[in-house]
Amino acid sequence: MIKEWATVVSWHEGVALVHCDVKASCNSCASRAGCGSRVLNKLGPQTSHTISVPSTEPLVTGQKVELGIAEGSLLGSAMLVYLSPLVGLFALGGLFQVLFGTDPAAMCGAALGGVGGFLLARGFSSRLAVREEWQPVILSVGLPPDQLRVEMLSSEAR
Repeated sequence: MIKEWATVVSWHEGVALVHCDVKASCNSCASRAGCGSRVLNKLGPQTSHTISVPSTEPLVTGQKVELGIAEGSLLGSAMLVYLSPLVGLFALGGLFQVLFGTDPAAMCGAALGGVGGFLLARGFSSRLAVREEWQPVILSVGLPPDQLRVEMLSSEAR
């Protein structure tokens, strides 16, 4: 199970809306100024996600929850998203090369295969997303923010 902590945005009738921050792995090294990955992470997709998760326990805004998702579902979705366009690219590119015998035809076939693989992955992902084993679940719930109290005991007060 892959685990990540999230913050509750809202809870209504058994469904919690939670906010997850994406952590970039490049923030821990010392070469931040010359790091190409850091620049690409800034230019890339959003750094936070808001998702809906079923929760039978009432939750409060600002409360921390630990989310979990099965490794198999994560690996399966990654394979679907990355491998289907790649397989389509090579398969149709090779097929067009054999059928037409020219490089421009092979490039057109590869482009068609890559787009077709992407569309195939897009179609399958909507069907797979409704499966229960592919959904994130709440593993543990932290204290609400207003119930956390810290008391310091002084060694001098005896």
